[in-house]
Amino acid sequence: MSTSENDASAPASTSQRIDASVQAELNRLRESIDNIDAAVVHMLAERFKATQQVGRLKADHQLPPADPARETRQITRLRQLAQSANLDPAFAEKLLNFIIAEVIRHHERIAEETDNGNGSATAAEA
Repeated sequence: MSTSENDASAPASTSQRIDASVQAELNRLRESIDNIDAAVVHMLAERFKATQQVGRLKADHQLPPADPARETRQITRLRQLAQSANLDPAFAEKLLNFIIAEVIRHHERIAEETDNGNGSATAAEA
């Protein structure tokens, strides 16, 4: 692999030449990160498909969009998983809180659409 400043994987502001073995290792690690990012996005998409189904079920049965007891259990569970995976539990909790807030927002919208007699409009989101 070329270590020239024209290397697309090298930052534009890099004025020094990067050793070819270092650049190769950076490229390998970044490719792995890119693959993991893609997997995370696909896993989130699958998660949201499932939560959309939950939202429709809740709306059909007039259940509240949020379930604070489950959310608390999920946060506790995720913090434990993070700890065992050597991931900062506070970061994991922040991430899950963000996801939960988005899920609740979706559930509220689904409930509103169901109340308005437009429950089938959410099928395109699944």
